[in-house]
Amino acid sequence: MSETNTTIETVTITVDGQEVQAPKGAMLIEVTDAQNIKVPRFCYHKKLAISANCRMCLVEVEKAPKPMPACATPVMEGMIVHTHSQYAKDAQKSVMEFLLINHPLDCPICDQGGECELQDVAVAYGQSVSEYTEAKRVVFDKNIGPLITTELTRCIHCTRCVRFGRDIAGIRELGMTGRGEESLITTFVDECFNSEMSGNAIDVCPVGALTAKPSRFKGRAWEMVQHKTIAPHDCIGSNVYVHTLRGEVVRVVPCENEAINEVWISDRDRFSYEGVDADDRLTTPMIKRDGQWQTANWDEALQLVADKFKTVADLKVQQAEAEAALDDKEADADTEAATDAEASVAENETAEQINTEMAALVSVNSTLEEQYLTQKLMRVLGCGSVDHRLRQSDFSDQDAAPVMPWLGQDIEQLEKLNAALLIGSNVRKEQPIANLRLRKATLNNNAKISFVNPRQYDFNFDVANNISVAQQNMVAELAAIAAVVYKLSGNSAPANLADAVKAAKISKTHKEIAQQLTDAGSATVLLGNIANMHPQLSALRALAEAIAKETNSAFGYLTEGCNSAGAWLAGAVPHRGAGGSTEDVVVGKNLAEITKEKLAACLLLNIEPDTDAADANALMATLKDADFVVSVSAYNSASVKQVADVMLPAASFMETSGTYVNAEGFWQSFKGVVEPKGEARPAWKILRVLGNLTGVDGFEYLSSEDVKAELRSQCESIELSNALDSSATVKVDSTTGMHRSSDVPMYATDAIVRRAVSLQKTVDAQSICVRLNSAEAERLGVSAASTVTVKQGNNSAELTLVIDETIPDASAWIPLAVQGNDALGSAFAAVNIEGAGA
Repeated sequence: MSETNTTIETVTITVDGQEVQAPKGAMLIEVTDAQNIKVPRFCYHKKLAISANCRMCLVEVEKAPKPMPACATPVMEGMIVHTHSQYAKDAQKSVMEFLLINHPLDCPICDQGGECELQDVAVAYGQSVSEYTEAKRVVFDKNIGPLITTELTRCIHCTRCVRFGRDIAGIRELGMTGRGEESLITTFVDECFNSEMSGNAIDVCPVGALTAKPSRFKGRAWEMVQHKTIAPHDCIGSNVYVHTLRGEVVRVVPCENEAINEVWISDRDRFSYEGVDADDRLTTPMIKRDGQWQTANWDEALQLVADKFKTVADLKVQQAEAEAALDDKEADADTEAATDAEASVAENETAEQINTEMAALVSVNSTLEEQYLTQKLMRVLGCGSVDHRLRQSDFSDQDAAPVMPWLGQDIEQLEKLNAALLIGSNVRKEQPIANLRLRKATLNNNAKISFVNPRQYDFNFDVANNISVAQQNMVAELAAIAAVVYKLSGNSAPANLADAVKAAKISKTHKEIAQQLTDAGSATVLLGNIANMHPQLSALRALAEAIAKETNSAFGYLTEGCNSAGAWLAGAVPHRGAGGSTEDVVVGKNLAEITKEKLAACLLLNIEPDTDAADANALMATLKDADFVVSVSAYNSASVKQVADVMLPAASFMETSGTYVNAEGFWQSFKGVVEPKGEARPAWKILRVLGNLTGVDGFEYLSSEDVKAELRSQCESIELSNALDSSATVKVDSTTGMHRSSDVPMYATDAIVRRAVSLQKTVDAQSICVRLNSAEAERLGVSAASTVTVKQGNNSAELTLVIDETIPDASAWIPLAVQGNDALGSAFAAVNIEGAGA
């Protein structure tokens, strides 16, 4: 590629008597902002396209015949500008008067009061008396959904909300109808404003025409306290401000961070705070006695848990000693040691008959400190069966997996791409901020973004190629792309991929994807959340890494939850310790192996077993059969009550300090913004005390910062790389028949979101059902049915049938992580569908 000249040409202009160097072609308002020269504005927003329709930014430009809008006037060499001359002030005051003609005087009851741009500009640039005496117009409000309240009489027609939807969110659901004072901001044919980013319209609105419905009339802006924290729902780690009033969370708004979320946040990050104070919030320790839950004090509950785990750990040691003694006996049956061994075996005969299998399951949304302390506690007790990969089903290549699966590039790099291939990813709903970056790449770079998914998702940008096949055929599709890639590069496929590549059936689409990645100056291949859940993850991973390597593309992961990357670093996996260490590490079983065991003790950290696992049915059965289960969680959910023996109330993410590691590998620490509810305590403190009570060393922490510092010291030498070290053969299975596929709906990702009332009223909230395309429904003879019976293994459920043409042939789509999810089995498996009652 030829080198691009990045030198920026500048011009010299004079602003208010001050000479300024400015980029040629920049808008005047951008230059004045850079020089901290205040120019009033309403329609201008640095992230939106210029419309210049409010005229509030009029300034005097010498030799111009009239006042010029600073937002739409490009700078030129020798330009002389006056922003505060009498000429400019008169123009600004005239515009201000016109804007106030129809604006209601309802500041005392407006949620925007105290942070309203119109108030601020009116005080600075308005006149003390209005000459307007006619009647003000009245506009009836519209219901545009459960998240945004409209007061359209206050609207000044700046069109920021319209341009946000068009330019950023990628949906044209808001627009302006009419002319003059009859102009009206409205939705298309009375529809709701349906977007995963809709709440940002509240932020860009300069007046009180659009306000947050969940926080309406909850408090005044100047009464609230602002706290900076990190959003806990996806791997981007958006920066947010939480506003509290008298110790209660009132609302959440974006905190600008150009490297991560710019000035935007998703609706999930904005409105999920409602779930913090859910009705089933756990506020006191509880112990199950004779099948009944009873409240307890912290000392009693913690001691019970510590004693149980210590007892199991001691028995485990005794068993190991007994087994060693037996080995000695076999090696030297005629010595005195053999006699001692027989005595030892007899002494521990009872211990050998007692189950000593322990495990800990950790949420991907727990903090780094909580994850680290959980695995540390379990490993010092002799248990390595610690896992955070609850929605993963293929663990066959875990030893070859990266120390920390990561994005493979900076988040900002996503908008600079020329091509990308996303595998098993509904990035628009799973990582909305990453989706915005990819959308910018298509708009600004004409980037070719392609997908391989188990269903046809709706994206808000032009997709180059969108392959949707039944999940059992995804490996074959990727193998076909790899086959073209190797043909273009002239290299031979490695032995472990050779058979899959050779058998691939290549289409025009495969050729286009491979060519686009090969020709791109900057390209990436990403595995998404659905790929991570896929039963052939190892095959998808091997093929994706090979495609990226042959096309010189960055290979990366869009990881699950907010701290999956951190969980790998913390050692919350059974085959590695903290920092990815494999030396002197107690190795244990992964989730698939754990669910086949009879557990003596199990610790659940922020887990709801009926919704947080790929095979919730198997996990629930295992936990119900366990001898002892303790849950450390903010909620006393129904599923936890079924399986747990002790529930310890943990603080929510807004009530604790901690750290999240985003997909870029960036560590972001935060502090609690409100006090924990009731007797709840930060989970890291609960784990620290359990360590103290079990009598193990190394749990003398005074703050979460101490925990982070200890882990950080173990991660200093890590160099992030997604390169695979695996020679496992990739096979393309020729599976036939109907198979279930799944994803996690946007508003079912974690316990907090599932309890956010307003989010559960949106179109993105889902309930349990089965989706088939019309052809498959006709073939199965259920096209006229409203409900069907789904049989998966030994389980069955009667589900609502939805005809959905985005579902490919040979596929039945049943969402994960929703109520009733545990009635069936694995998220990806063969199923039979019959008419209800069959």
